[in-house]
Amino acid sequence: MNSNEFAKRRKQLIRMVGEDGIALLPSAPAKTRSRDVEYRYRQDSDFHYLTGFDEPDAVMVLAPGRANGEFIIFCRERNADKERWDGYRAGPEGAVSAYGADDAFPIDDIDDILPGIIESRSRVYFAMGAYSDFDARVGDWIKSLRSRRSSGAHAPHEFVALDHLLHDMRLYKSRAEISAMRRSAKVASAAHRRAMQRLSPGMFEYELEAEFIHEFRQANARYSYSPIVGGGANACILHYVENSEPLVDGDLVLIDAGCELDYYASDITRTLPVNGRYSPEQRAIYDIVYEAQQAAIAKTCIGNQWNDPHDAAVRVITRGLKKLGLLDGTLARLLRDEAYREFFMHRTGHWIGIDVHDVGDYKVGDEWRLLESGMVTTVEPGIYISASSGAARRWRNIGVRIEDDVAVTKKGPDILSKSLPGNADEIEKLMNAA
Repeated sequence: MNSNEFAKRRKQLIRMVGEDGIALLPSAPAKTRSRDVEYRYRQDSDFHYLTGFDEPDAVMVLAPGRANGEFIIFCRERNADKERWDGYRAGPEGAVSAYGADDAFPIDDIDDILPGIIESRSRVYFAMGAYSDFDARVGDWIKSLRSRRSSGAHAPHEFVALDHLLHDMRLYKSRAEISAMRRSAKVASAAHRRAMQRLSPGMFEYELEAEFIHEFRQANARYSYSPIVGGGANACILHYVENSEPLVDGDLVLIDAGCELDYYASDITRTLPVNGRYSPEQRAIYDIVYEAQQAAIAKTCIGNQWNDPHDAAVRVITRGLKKLGLLDGTLARLLRDEAYREFFMHRTGHWIGIDVHDVGDYKVGDEWRLLESGMVTTVEPGIYISASSGAARRWRNIGVRIEDDVAVTKKGPDILSKSLPGNADEIEKLMNAA
């Protein structure tokens, strides 16, 4: 993402905050994995969205109308010894020259400098509850200002959750963001294609997962979430992540794996026959899910409600399960009673962007949100027939989910992951190609 994109976002937020307000946002802290080993650092999504600055121990400040500059970063100073061990630091100078800050200061000086900037404002916008240490620090700055009222100090009197403004901004993706998400989906699609071509009976789930690691790292991407590679009965466990069992001839394997590339996520699921051919029962369930997905995608259009794609998928799945004898009753009654929930128990999608489950409200007031251009959602219906479901034995342990990432556009649904085969015939053809 180029610097102009970040600047445009800050300008929009500054306009909403107004000259009486100030916005404060801390970076994500480094996290310990065990003892003195840390997890690989990943910046807070909101912080990255506004700054592109990807170091810990930093605070972003937006102070509309400030004479010396509206965009301020407090960050670590350059330190040759620490950089020798842990890598490059931008320092305050780099925050200005490389990241477009109007002003930058050492993070160790924040207690001396920031209260003076806050003092001139009536409203403080910050990420309440996101980081308890930062909440406490904001409280200390306000207490400090209030304690000096007798000497003329002014303290803000209104505190507003920054999420209210920022997350609605993030819901609408720019052209540059859609391009970034398309690249992420392209890498994830290539990884799924690689898995289709290498899958064979006797492999372990983790061996199939390794194909994704290979493809992602080849493109300088990483997982956007813990991958699901579930064979047989494991395909019916919605959040199965052990990925440790052998893949058995005649079973299905459900693979839910996406990547994060340049901070933008993809989220794709395919369900494959381990031996390269769907059995009649597997094909029957797969075709229902595929039809449901196509019906849901067709509803992912400007002006429809957020829930319309889900309702379309539910209708197809309920009708299909009734036709197979897995549900009994009239279609109207089965829909009213939500009988499908025995086999399809999750929503048909979620927002996706910098976070794989991205920010943005699904309802405005008590009404489902209307879909608008720039929104991006997953479309992922499924059917899961566990051994305990009571279904006839021939249907048991069939778990199918098909998922793609879809942008809402003026021209209709734009499937960002469309390069990856989705229907059963195309998948079998790819898996059995010489």
